[in-house]
Amino acid sequence: MRVVRLGGAYLAIVFLVGFVLGTVRVLWLVPRLGERSSELIETPFMIVASYAGARFVLNRTTRTLSNRHALAMGLIALGFLLTFELTFVLALRGLSLSDYLANRDPVSGSVYLVSLLLFALMPTFVQAHRPRRSLDR
Repeated sequence: MRVVRLGGAYLAIVFLVGFVLGTVRVLWLVPRLGERSSELIETPFMIVASYAGARFVLNRTTRTLSNRHALAMGLIALGFLLTFELTFVLALRGLSLSDYLANRDPVSGSVYLVSLLLFALMPTFVQAHRPRRSLDR
């Protein structure tokens, strides 16, 4: 249950950043640069947000997670994200899943898939590179 809470916290942080950046992208960048360029500009910021979110959540845990639990945290967060995106976001935009997939730009859509993979793996990466806490202190 602890890993589920950590995954939810990680998702909440990254989703909040994504909501803000997505608003900026849609309102200001897309009209000026187009969909593809706007999404490609946003992606590095979202990857940094994934790193920062994973680090923030993992640094606040009282116990060190195993790499397996860190991976579970990322996969749980990804599952929550995809569930939310494929239900609520598509409904708000009035799109079916097939319409959404058919209208994705092949370049920015591929980059988005890679960013989702990085989002899922980021807690494992952060956990593997954290200094181990000593019990002697």
